[in-house]
Amino acid sequence: MEYGTIQDAVAETGLVVRGGFHPGAEDGLPGGAETVVLVGNAGPAMWDAFAAATGPGDRKDGPNPLDDWTRGVLAPVAGALGARALYPFEGPPYFPFQRWALRTGGVHMSPIGPLIDPKFGLWHAYRGALAFDQRFEVPDPGSHLSPCESCAEKPCLDTCPVGAFGPREDPEAPAPYDIPACVAHISSVDGEDCLGRGCLARRSCPVGRDYIYGVDQAHFHMRRFLKAQGG
Repeated sequence: MEYGTIQDAVAETGLVVRGGFHPGAEDGLPGGAETVVLVGNAGPAMWDAFAAATGPGDRKDGPNPLDDWTRGVLAPVAGALGARALYPFEGPPYFPFQRWALRTGGVHMSPIGPLIDPKFGLWHAYRGALAFDQRFEVPDPGSHLSPCESCAEKPCLDTCPVGAFGPREDPEAPAPYDIPACVAHISSVDGEDCLGRGCLARRSCPVGRDYIYGVDQAHFHMRRFLKAQGG
């Protein structure tokens, strides 16, 4: 299998390939997987394709519209490539997608938890993975430091209007995240900016600002987060 072939097939859906790795026993892959290629969104193509395939009512009221769309576009690609499609939203138990993403070597843990990409900042996500039974070469992203290492101010840690991110006791670990405080805020009138345009702490990051989610996409994800938390 050629990595470029996978990239081309995935790109037709609006999703993008987000790196690959050769799994070991500790990675929790189904038996027989020799190569894993992660798939997700980075840039506007995924949202454009998803919005074109769904109506505003479906995106607002459907139970899991983005998950359903992801299955619908990725499963045929997996079948055509002879791979198994795996998803971060199916479980429990859930596959450790964040750990898999770190295995690709292309992203780093940010101070507030989401993985940061040197190009896309915090404005990317993982929607699925393709597990192949054969081993083939995947690109080496090279060695690079996290952009957070050179960010002295780290505005993501102190921009939250309700201080949902607490002090970091371990500089190698994300800050404690007070989910109830966040949910209470975005459920209130004072939280309309975060609900409508996305997390203010996340938006404060100086990396990848050209890829910040548009209003419709940001609002969709925030409403889904609120719904998942019972808000």
